Amino acid sequence: MQELGSAVVLITGVMASGKSTVAQLLAERLPRSVHLRGDGFRRMIVSGREEFTPQPSAEATAQLRLRYQASAAVADLYAEAGWTVVVQDVVLGEHLDAYLDAVTTEPLYLVVLAPTPDEIAKREAGRRKHGYGGPWTVETLDEALRHDTPRRGLWLDTSHQTPDQTVDRILAGLTTARVTGRVRSRADH
Repeated sequence: MQELGSAVVLITGVMASGKSTVAQLLAERLPRSVHLRGDGFRRMIVSGREEFTPQPSAEATAQLRLRYQASAAVADLYAEAGWTVVVQDVVLGEHLDAYLDAVTTEPLYLVVLAPTPDEIAKREAGRRKHGYGGPWTVETLDEALRHDTPRRGLWLDTSHQTPDQTVDRILAGLTTARVTGRVRSRADH
């Protein structure tokens, strides 16, 4: 069992890329870990929630940023108490660097799950919950991932991997996954 100590690992990717499964398996392989599901912060808004769409309103963008700030703060809180925190959420495009800057914990690791759009569509069809439809298509979100998201951390095409194989690759690639050069660090607080 690998020991990361006090650290934060962000696992991101499009819907149906395997974030929940991989984050849970990674957390289970670590001796003292927390699996933090970012979408839980979205679901906490009971009244007045505006869903984030490809053409988001100012309020939807503000709520998304608040969700990310809450997630980063909770991740830091657990890490400060000595836990390895595995965060999973859809953090893409211009929002990725802001999220990484919001986390003050060192070390911070970023893993981007990037299976092909065909594989995403196949996985989506096999899931009980469905994230695509309406304004979001597999192609729209994949475009945001591949063309708008900064190439930082460890990017994995997991199209032909089992979740356990993906976790093996994450653990083997932690040096590449480590995020350096953030705007804000623990010393800034």
